[in-house]
Amino acid sequence: MSKSTGALNSNYEELMAQFKEIITLHTATSIIYWDMETKMPPKGVNLRGQQLAALSKVIHRLTTNPEIGNLLSKIEKNPNYESMDELHKRNIYLIRKHYDEQTKLPEKLVADTAKQEAIAIDVWKKAKATKDFSKFRPELEKMLDLKKQAANILMEVKKTKTPYDALIDIYEPKMTADSISSVFKALRDGLMVILQKCLASPNQPNPMALKRKIPLDVQRKISNEIVKFIEYDVESPKAGGRIDETEHPFTTGYFDDVRITTHYYEEDMTSSLFSILHEGGHAIYDQNFKQEWMFQPIGDSTSLGFHESQSRFVENIIGRSREFWTYFYPRLNKLTGNTFADLALDDFVRAINHVKPSKIRVEADEVTYCLHIIIRFEIEQDLIPGKIDVKDLPETWNEKYKKYLGIDIENDSEGVLQDIHWASGGFGYFPTYALGNIISGQLLNTMEKSIPNWKKQLANGNFGDIKKWLIKNVHQQGNLYDPAVLVKRITGENMNVKPYLDYLNNKCSWVYEY
Repeated sequence: MSKSTGALNSNYEELMAQFKEIITLHTATSIIYWDMETKMPPKGVNLRGQQLAALSKVIHRLTTNPEIGNLLSKIEKNPNYESMDELHKRNIYLIRKHYDEQTKLPEKLVADTAKQEAIAIDVWKKAKATKDFSKFRPELEKMLDLKKQAANILMEVKKTKTPYDALIDIYEPKMTADSISSVFKALRDGLMVILQKCLASPNQPNPMALKRKIPLDVQRKISNEIVKFIEYDVESPKAGGRIDETEHPFTTGYFDDVRITTHYYEEDMTSSLFSILHEGGHAIYDQNFKQEWMFQPIGDSTSLGFHESQSRFVENIIGRSREFWTYFYPRLNKLTGNTFADLALDDFVRAINHVKPSKIRVEADEVTYCLHIIIRFEIEQDLIPGKIDVKDLPETWNEKYKKYLGIDIENDSEGVLQDIHWASGGFGYFPTYALGNIISGQLLNTMEKSIPNWKKQLANGNFGDIKKWLIKNVHQQGNLYDPAVLVKRITGENMNVKPYLDYLNNKCSWVYEY
């Protein structure tokens, strides 16, 4: 081994050791957030905010340690750098990107943002409970100001055209508001055609047939059966998951400890049922990166859009399919004491695929869901550059819901306060949901060529081959490629709305008989 090769390997190993410490602390932070949402007593919010602020300072100091910059420079300038394999180079690229961005952010701004997130989420919960945006407005204004400061700084290092593009890049690398707008226009136009066909059909499903009282302990058993089906282990001595209850369902964790949450409603079993499928899709993605990539930058998802493609694939393409319910419907009836025994399988499947404009994003059907996202995306495009102010949000929100969905919003809780994302500073996050739907359609289109009998397998209770395909083609690719590159590697094409629209149209033509 030459001297330069030895130095290259030594510097790389030291860099990865330092980054392992950073990732480990990030995973600890995620568990503190989980505790804040699930087990923390009400009085603990201020302490939790201080803990998160302190941890964020430590992480920021480690991330911006000049020694990391030193090691990166030594590696990049080493004569043998070009001989490094693809995995090593990708790790270097991702660490360099992260280091350059984080070194530009002042430590105080990072700590202030973490502390404000804990405060804003707590106030958001109270404002939502009382349906009063005015209670939340001051804390949202503080959070928005902090995120604008970060966006303006990151805009320079990320070399984006606008501050909003810098925020989008956090969640969806190398995507811009302009490119998303172009994709969303084609998506919106296609969705509106399908929506009108559904609304005009004389063959309307009966969603009220689903509104039956199911005790919460029974719903918890249903949740356990569903996660067992998708092989997300929450019960065995070697379980790497768990299910808890929160106001807003979410997934958090890393490799061997990935936790999901849901919200149970006695009169609406389907709410928790589909949130479990959705969060379960996220969880099995997080648990199936290559084990040897743990604590490396490549051992993560390439983007939140891809993460969302996995949750929506499991929730909708699998969980709302007739084939899944051919297998699971008898089990549902057994668990509920035959509560749905009078409802035929096809009537049940049509009811869970009912299309109707509604107020709440997380309860939206597949056809209208992305319209909820487009509304939020358009608002953020105006909010970040200051074309609208925080005080204008309820009015702007309500106007767009009337325009796109024909819906009248009656109070702030069912309107601008329905999501936690802005309270947690997640500006630029919302577009990933719709991008995930688009990708899920492309994945389905590609998977069908490899597993042409996937529907028959699903009807027989076999999710294994589908999951293996997802693990091989998506999960185990980790963060080896940027999202646009990974889409093309898997599907052979760029991001394209047509497969998703075709999937929806095929399903809706069966449900609505048009």
